[in-house]
Amino acid sequence: MFKSIKPSISSTSLSTPLLSSATTTTSSDSDETPTNSNRFQDIPQPLPNTPTTSYKSLAVLSVHAGTVSSLAVSGEFLLSASQGKDIIVWQQPDLRIFAKFGHGGGGAVKALVTLGNKVFTAHQDSRVRVWRISRSSENVFKLVDTLPTTKDYLGNCLLQKNYVQTRRHHRRLWIEHADSISCLAFRNGLIYSGSWDKTLKVWRIGDLKCLESIKAHDDAINGLVASKGVVFSASADGKIKVWGLANRSHSLMGILEGHRDASFNAVVVSEDGRWVYGGGSDGYLMGWKGNAGFDSWRLVCEVSGHKMAVLCMCLRGDILCSGSADKSVGVWKRELGGGVFRIGVIRGHEGPIKCLQVSPNSVGGGFMLYSGSLDKSLRVWWVPKYDDKTGDISTVLSTGKSSNVLC
Repeated sequence: MFKSIKPSISSTSLSTPLLSSATTTTSSDSDETPTNSNRFQDIPQPLPNTPTTSYKSLAVLSVHAGTVSSLAVSGEFLLSASQGKDIIVWQQPDLRIFAKFGHGGGGAVKALVTLGNKVFTAHQDSRVRVWRISRSSENVFKLVDTLPTTKDYLGNCLLQKNYVQTRRHHRRLWIEHADSISCLAFRNGLIYSGSWDKTLKVWRIGDLKCLESIKAHDDAINGLVASKGVVFSASADGKIKVWGLANRSHSLMGILEGHRDASFNAVVVSEDGRWVYGGGSDGYLMGWKGNAGFDSWRLVCEVSGHKMAVLCMCLRGDILCSGSADKSVGVWKRELGGGVFRIGVIRGHEGPIKCLQVSPNSVGGGFMLYSGSLDKSLRVWWVPKYDDKTGDISTVLSTGKSSNVLC
């Protein structure tokens, strides 16, 4: 049993309850660019920015020992992971600590995703760890496996052909990552892990077996997202690659090029998989529209969004949020043609914004936004609905009265 831990919270309590709805934040060695990958034309000019609004945080949670590196929403729970190895489960709407675990795992936590009663965490020591709620106590999470599993390792270690060259004088099994795992995604019974070792690995959730290891990029993989059977990987090599699943293996379907000498740190995709947005180290937001076969893409958005690097992004319907090293979060409205324009700016963190997550449920006409930072804090914001007719960020609260966001 975990003892009750009282977090450091500054601000008023959240008065509007969130509804429970389970969600989570995502072998072919081909590295050739398809002839129809991304030849862009007819790029629309970005719309002028509307007057922006600043927000005040509803809560500031300062409990983590290190940088808040990853966030996930699962039903009534919010999970936050830290470079200090700790993972905290917060119960909404009052944001009390439900459980705290992860100290036994090796290396800083870089990413996490939730699936049912399991939590998958990616670590700096190049391992993925699997945690499950204890049967004896619902607020205790136990480590149940590590990827690659012992069974998978023993099944591969005896054959020399299963070893690959990772760097000079170093060899590893193909099922092992050779460097820090930076991102995770899941889709249709598969877990995907992206690493600084430039590879994308595919794991089967049922038996946690590694199915594929793809030499995906020429530099570190920083972001992953999966949708409609397609996986998008964002890399420090300045490319977002599109991977499709066919005949039980993944193949390259397209390459989305960023700016020269700029890396992609984050990638998000719309629910239908047709719109993809990437955040770059030069502060730009770029977006593409794909065709029905996901094998042809057109650039539709190219906006200078931040003064410093974009480190994270999240998408909820037609609202895109971008977190930056400039310590701000940009709130953007997505247009029908795929372009975006800024409708708000969130400030308050004392360090770069490392991760963002949104609640899938509407609250008072808007939604809850969670941000984690290098300042070791987790902040909670309420983002109101954008009024397309007036161009204002306003909403009607439960009292029935119109209210603008506090500045």
